[in-house]
Amino acid sequence: MPKKVLFINQEIAPYVPDSEMSILGKLLPQAIQERGYEIRTFMPKWGMINERRGQLHEVIRLSGMNLIIDDTDHPLIIKVASIPVSRIQVYFIDNDDYFQKRKMEEDESGEEYADNGERAIFFARGVLETVKKLRWIPDIIICQGWMSAVVPLYIKTAYHEEPSFANAKVVTSLFAKQLKNDLGTNFKRSLEFRDAKPSLLSSYSDDFNFLELGKLAIDYSDGIVEAGSDVNASLLSYAKEKGLPIMNYPGSENYADAYVEFYEKILGE
Repeated sequence: MPKKVLFINQEIAPYVPDSEMSILGKLLPQAIQERGYEIRTFMPKWGMINERRGQLHEVIRLSGMNLIIDDTDHPLIIKVASIPVSRIQVYFIDNDDYFQKRKMEEDESGEEYADNGERAIFFARGVLETVKKLRWIPDIIICQGWMSAVVPLYIKTAYHEEPSFANAKVVTSLFAKQLKNDLGTNFKRSLEFRDAKPSLLSSYSDDFNFLELGKLAIDYSDGIVEAGSDVNASLLSYAKEKGLPIMNYPGSENYADAYVEFYEKILGE
């Protein structure tokens, strides 16, 4: 049986502009699949993604669930497309309030969205609920970008008894890209779901910023990847203090074997 790898990506080229994160989001799943692993890949359906050009279509059987965040219902819409040439399938998490007609972390004037925290929570829960519906059981879950930073917490608390995730290992990939503003005073409250209780967040600052979000991801991960060339030094130090396995930046070429070796190390522990 091939090992199963779930990629939860903030950015994947060509659906969003090229960046260190989006290019890796495109190439790494393909390279891992070519080495004999079974993969699934998810990303947010950012508003600037051209659905017609990208040939996205809604998956009716996976859509239709409502996710309650901070006492408000938000319908979950799942779309799917295949990356040209590689034919890697990508599942998109969509919602009218959080993603339609809205860019990534900033609006047209360069202002960060005030509800970025809620968007990350919706994305995380949307991915995990969809994986459950797919009846797919990943061995290892790779989280890339701040949008996926609450996934490790949910895997280890709210979803830890779900058959899809009970034995899954979680790896957080750190990149340079960061948020300028904090996520608002309602972030901790919005995060509450099942066993993900507010009491678990008491040691973090009430004003959740990029660093607090990174610490949260690290605290509930089984391994850390220095995935970019200019990763936040304090987050790397934090991971080292935790004694977590860390994969140092492997460079931008011929990195796939280093990732495979690291994933196998995490799965073996």
